[in-house]
Amino acid sequence: MRINVTRSGQGKPIIFLHGIGSSAATWNKVVSELGDDFTSIAIDLMGHGDSPVPEDPAQYSRDAALADIDAVIETLDEAPVLVGWSLGGYLALAHAATRIGAASGVIVLNTGPGFRNPEKREAWNERSRRNAHRFGVVPQAAELNLQHDSVVMEKLCELEVPTLVLAGTDDRPEYAGAGQYMESKMINCKFKAIEGGGHAMHEDSHASEVAQIIKTFAESLQA
Repeated sequence: MRINVTRSGQGKPIIFLHGIGSSAATWNKVVSELGDDFTSIAIDLMGHGDSPVPEDPAQYSRDAALADIDAVIETLDEAPVLVGWSLGGYLALAHAATRIGAASGVIVLNTGPGFRNPEKREAWNERSRRNAHRFGVVPQAAELNLQHDSVVMEKLCELEVPTLVLAGTDDRPEYAGAGQYMESKMINCKFKAIEGGGHAMHEDSHASEVAQIIKTFAESLQA
């Protein structure tokens, strides 16, 4: 496996995906709250945490990141729940949209499904390239945050995987808007606003609440 992965606990597997400029450690409080009741697997995306930092921008593409998630899933005995925050949330949605049935459920925090409009997509990409240094990543790692198609948007209406979208009320309002949009378009999606939650609410303010939501969601899939 070409990326760093941490594992703890036992039981139903949950794969945690972090945001741009972060690492697997962003989930430490949530994983601690979950205890040993689940197999918690946190990934360091390429160029982040303890994963390698190659110079080739192609190593950071969305499809390369999805293949890394595939490699982790291949080590499991059952389909996991994918939990992603920000960039990680988009990757979780993209994985579900392109690998039907690979995940048993998806939870995303403060993220969106991307852009159908090419001009809006390119504006997003330009901002991501320009702000790579603010994320604290090498310039080529900004490729992870780029979007070159609208695959998630195009597949939303077809996705049947149970999905929960969380957005903090103190974060940018477009995340709540994205959550409401996905709830209206997807077959089995629910949106929940987290009162007082900021962008990194799972780490800095609402770890216990987020962990309980994840626990309840994962247990509902086993009922």
